[in-house]
Amino acid sequence: MKVRIHRGAHEVGGNCVELESQGQRIVLDLGKPLTAAWGEEVPLPAVDGLADGGDPTLLGVFISHGHQDHWGLMPQVHPTVPRFVGKGAADILRAALWWGSGIDLEETGHFEHRVPMTVGPFTVTPFLNDHSAFDAYSLLIQADGQSLFYTGDIRGHGRKGSMFEQLLDEPPRDVDVLLCEGTNVHPEGSEGEKGSLSEAEVERELAQTLRVTDGLVVVLSSPQNIDRVVTTYRAALQADRDLALDLYSCDVVAGTGLATIPQLGPDWPRVHAYLPLHQRIKVKNAAAFEKTQAVRPYRIYDERLSENPERYVLFGSFQQDLLRLLRSASVKVGAVVWSQWDGYLEKASGVKLQETLKKYDVPLIQHHTSGHATPADLERLISAINPTAVVPVHTEHPGEFEGITSDVDLTIKADGHWWEVA
Repeated sequence: MKVRIHRGAHEVGGNCVELESQGQRIVLDLGKPLTAAWGEEVPLPAVDGLADGGDPTLLGVFISHGHQDHWGLMPQVHPTVPRFVGKGAADILRAALWWGSGIDLEETGHFEHRVPMTVGPFTVTPFLNDHSAFDAYSLLIQADGQSLFYTGDIRGHGRKGSMFEQLLDEPPRDVDVLLCEGTNVHPEGSEGEKGSLSEAEVERELAQTLRVTDGLVVVLSSPQNIDRVVTTYRAALQADRDLALDLYSCDVVAGTGLATIPQLGPDWPRVHAYLPLHQRIKVKNAAAFEKTQAVRPYRIYDERLSENPERYVLFGSFQQDLLRLLRSASVKVGAVVWSQWDGYLEKASGVKLQETLKKYDVPLIQHHTSGHATPADLERLISAINPTAVVPVHTEHPGEFEGITSDVDLTIKADGHWWEVA
């Protein structure tokens, strides 16, 4: 079995890995680089058959999870190329499509936890894992009597941390190569070298903020981070507040298909819909009034917020509408919680947000944790799987894996070059 990392050997994001056996090939992830600007066209990697679909030796693309740096180039792939993904991940991406943050993968098949799939000479076994993207998987690839385990994006401190522990307790055996993500692997003593809060700790900290804040609290987060939706709901209840989701969040949580996720409906009396102005305008311009009709029984308006602002937490994509809320004489905004990657705060929109909040004397409080494993958890993972070799991917510091690989051979590869699993 041969492997070629097209992107990701020395950067975070844009993952794409091609595997070849007996003249046939599969691709693991096809991500858009994080360095690419919004709307920027990025060429497909040099994988024969992706663009034109005319190469029968390309057996399919396997998407580990629903983050754009792992699927973002799929719109450029010929529709005849087979594609595989978790059903929950695919459904969420379809729910997000109307909002410009998703895709209909028109997938060929779905992953099932630890259920092997046979595609040509390859046996692909998905392992449901813990990540900030819903329904994310690691993938075990076996061919020619050899095996490669691709972690995808993984962590051990989220709401599905039990899946990480299960992987440590029941790891795949006789793995030749562990293709291991290292987002949080940094040089010793650097700012990036730090542990992560657990999602439970984020919940406790957020609940405390909600208890002590006088007025409305707005949580800015990605609706596709289902763990964070659950965290916010649980924290809201602890502070005796109700959760109000924006319309995009309503669509996404419904897309999970799980009745256990907080969402609109009679079983969730403390979950409401609040529609920010920019989303109402989008609905109006598209004449998609069925969207607002669907949430009407659960919708709250500014009048409700004005009467009792300390009762509510708004969750979702409210950044564009914060200025209107802040200017409102009737709705008191007590705090804004930033619950996503803090790197976005350094971008123009994040700087503007901070300036606006400072002008209105509204605190910006960060409650977040990484979607990626700590170095300590990666060390535990490597020890449990005990592969012949570790090849870093999805990392800016592959050489720093030396500190966590112990007796396992560390092999650093370059993008674009074929190498053999040994």
